[in-house]
Amino acid sequence: MSLTGKQAAKKRFMDFLGTRNLRLTSQRQAIIDTVFNTDKHFTAEQLLEWSRERDQSVSRATVYRTLPLLTESGLVREMDFGKDYKFYDPNYADHPNHNHIICQDCDKIVEFESDKIAKIEERISHKLGFTVKTQRLQITATCEELKRMGTCKKKAC
Repeated sequence: MSLTGKQAAKKRFMDFLGTRNLRLTSQRQAIIDTVFNTDKHFTAEQLLEWSRERDQSVSRATVYRTLPLLTESGLVREMDFGKDYKFYDPNYADHPNHNHIICQDCDKIVEFESDKIAKIEERISHKLGFTVKTQRLQITATCEELKRMGTCKKKAC
């Protein structure tokens, strides 16, 4: 997401908080700054760690209370990749119809868009009498680094 897009998304979220009459605490500010300054997918625990780099007082509870607000606002998407934890996609506001390849070993997530896939989805939907609103494709794979090297620097310990 471009810098302008990130700033716009951040402002939209601040406006969203205002409509809910929610205060902008320093902890919540650190979380918001963290979310809208990354293109990486993250877990709640990663968000907590990154937010604490900005403000040590950020609590786990505040992260877990803020994540549903981020998803409810439509600016971040919660994603289930079949793990015991969810991932959050901060690029959803800018590109709602993109796809993911997920390494089942190291959790590396790569986003991609494909005109060919979009055309196939449109043809299938039209043939079956539907109109595409959103789409999501998830491919689970093993990354080449793990295959080639026998280890992956991203592999969770």
